[in-house]
Formats: sequence, C-alpha cells, structure tokens
Amino acid sequence: MEKKPFVTKEKVEEIAAKYPTPFHLYDEKGIRENVENLKKAFSWNKGYKEYFAVKATPNPFLINILREYGCGCDCSSKPELMLSRTIGAVGDDIMFSSNDTPIDEFKYCNDLGGIINLDDITHIEAVEKACGKLPKKMSCRYNPGGVFKITNDIMDNPGDAKYGMTTEQIYEAFAIMKEKGVEEFGIHSFLCSNTVTNEYYPMLAKLLFELAADLKAKLGVHITFINLSGGIGIPYKPGQEPNDIFVIGEGVRKAYEEVLVPAGMDDVAIFTELGRYMLGPYGGLVTKAINEKHTHKEYIGVDACAANLMRPAIYGAYHHISVLGKENDECNCKYDVTGSLCENCDKFAVDRMLPKIDMGDYLFIHDAGAHGFSMGYNYNGKLRSSEILLKEDGSFQLIRRAETPKDYFATFDCFDFYDELIKE
Repeated sequence: MEKKPFVTKEKVEEIAAKYPTPFHLYDEKGIRENVENLKKAFSWNKGYKEYFAVKATPNPFLINILREYGCGCDCSSKPELMLSRTIGAVGDDIMFSSNDTPIDEFKYCNDLGGIINLDDITHIEAVEKACGKLPKKMSCRYNPGGVFKITNDIMDNPGDAKYGMTTEQIYEAFAIMKEKGVEEFGIHSFLCSNTVTNEYYPMLAKLLFELAADLKAKLGVHITFINLSGGIGIPYKPGQEPNDIFVIGEGVRKAYEEVLVPAGMDDVAIFTELGRYMLGPYGGLVTKAINEKHTHKEYIGVDACAANLMRPAIYGAYHHISVLGKENDECNCKYDVTGSLCENCDKFAVDRMLPKIDMGDYLFIHDAGAHGFSMGYNYNGKLRSSEILLKEDGSFQLIRRAETPKDYFATFDCFDFYDELIKE
C-alpha cells in the first residue's frame, strides 16, 4: 500500500499562512467514507453500534462527524464523560470502559445513563456504593489469560494485561449482578492492539460468543450485547496490506450464525470500540523544516517535537513521512528527523531515506489522527499545537486553537507572580 498525503503542498501553504505549523490536520472526506464502510460491514446485525474510543482523538468536532452516523462514545475518565455529555452523547450512547476507577466516576456515568463496563469483580460493590444500587444494564470486561494466537502467530499475551476478569470471575460476577437486579448483560474484551489482520475480530468474536452462550445456559442471564472493543489496526508502513473491514464483518457474521443463532441468541447486538481504525489514517502532523545539522549523521530539525506526536519517541513507532511537493522525488538522502526537546529520543524518524529536504519544506507525518494530539504534553514548556479540519469542499476549519503561554501558566494562578507571567 502506497502512502500518499491527503493534502497538497499548496493547500498546506494556504493553511499555514493563517495557522502556523506545527498542526494536526484531519481529512473529513476520508473520515466519512471510512465510517460509512464500517456501518455497511456490520449492517447484518440489527443492533450494531460503534462506540468511538474518545481517548484516541478527544475532539468534539471530529466525534460529532462520527455521531452523524450513529456512533456513540467509549469513555475512560470523567473528563471524557463530560465531553460526551456536552455534545449530547448520553444514555446508551456512552460506554464507560475504565480501570482503576475512582468511585465518583461510576456515579457520574450512571447519572448520565451510560453503560458501565466493569473491569474488575470488586467494582460491583463500588458501583453499588456509588449509585445506591446496580443499574439495570451492565457489562463486564473479560480476560481469558494465556496467549492469544492467530494461526501460528502469537498476537498478544492477555495474561500480562491489567484489564478484565478471569473466566472464573466473570461467571461469579454475572451471578452476583443478576441477584442484585441487573437485567441486561454485556460482555467486553480487548486482547490485541493494532492488529493488521482480518482474522482477529472473527476469532475474538467466536471466543466471546461461546462464553455468552455458556453464561446464558448456566446462569440464565439475558445477554443483550457483545462488545468486541478495539484492536483493528492500520498499516503504518508502506507495503503493508490494510485490513478489509468487509471481510472482518463477514467473519464475525459467520461466527455469530455458528454459535449464537443455534443458542437462541440471534437478538444479541454487536458493539465495537474503535479509535485508531476510525481516525488514525485520516490525520497527519504537519511540520516545517527549520534547521539542519551535519555531524556524525545528517539531521533535519522541524518545528514539531515528541510533545506533538510521542509514539516514535516512546515506542520506536514508525510513522511515514512525506515531503510535500517532493512526493515523486527520489529518496536518496538519509536523515534523522528530530524535534527540539532535550531528549535524544525526540526523533520522528531515524536513518530514514527521504528526498533532499530544504529549509522551509513542509513535512507531512502520516497516520497521526489517533493517539497523536491526545498523547501530547508540555515537557520543556512546549505548547500544544492546533488541530484543523480539512473539509470535503477544500476549505479548512480550526477545531482547536494552539496553546499560548497564558494557557501554560494558567494553573499558577494561586501565586502572586501569575499576572506578570501572562503579560509576556
């Protein structure tokens, strides 16, 4: 798969004239086409619903695009619940999948009518204490332990993950919840991250469907939804074959008909909680080359840094880079592309073959639409950059302004020197 920017050099120059780099840019056309295909792929299931993982890209303008297609919000904290409430996502439009949860957050979610997805069996008592009684509809997060294999490849090791209940615990939890008045049950599980394979979801689905059928048979619980969570990934590297959402949807349908239909559970709704898949490829970090250094290596310094996109620095993650206006030039120069943090890991690319980069060139760092801006921070006093939506008609809209020094110093307002600081 070839990596091509969804924006031209000319359009970036137009945007940068109004909103200086660096900035995160999102592609409205791509976002809409992607969510339309997701809905089509699971249209066979009457109750299907996607709960967008707010943590991936917590911007109400972008989430509202997804909500036009019926998507809900997967939240993991009170501020994410607050954001969802503010844009009108309440009731069954909220799935609260948190862990190590402060007790007041359970109450806040319950007050909004959201679905609480329990990460641990001890949280049954916590929810009861917070809310007075258990809600009528609840979900539990399942972790089977061991390793999770697709064909001969080990995809991940759920046994090492902090999320979810063991098999024994989920049976116990459902029995307790039923006794305490829960009427509608859901099962949730997240076993692998960023899988670029069409096999993961169908295999996970079959595992959860079998669990659901057994829970119904042994405990008599009414399971109304099964949440396959996230895990469908994106191809970060050129040449990687992307997932085919229609093949994935068909694989889940086959498992559904093989396991749930014979068990008399053909009314079970399928939920997903995708983040990276929904927005990752439809956002990029746009930055400008501002320095070059010729020492033991060739360095190109840009005006963005790991504070804008930390995945390469902390994971060694690959993000493809296009030099705008030079997409068809030969990649015959080897560079480390760096930011200005006082950390040697602050590099967007190491020994990357790119076209010759001149000062003032704009670089487009691909696949930054999820877990990009949201993971930013203020180390070295770096200010968070703006977010901009490239609209279908070619216009652009500022959907989050860049931080200013006043924002950075605002939490010092308990000190006398605050007013002096913000005058700068």
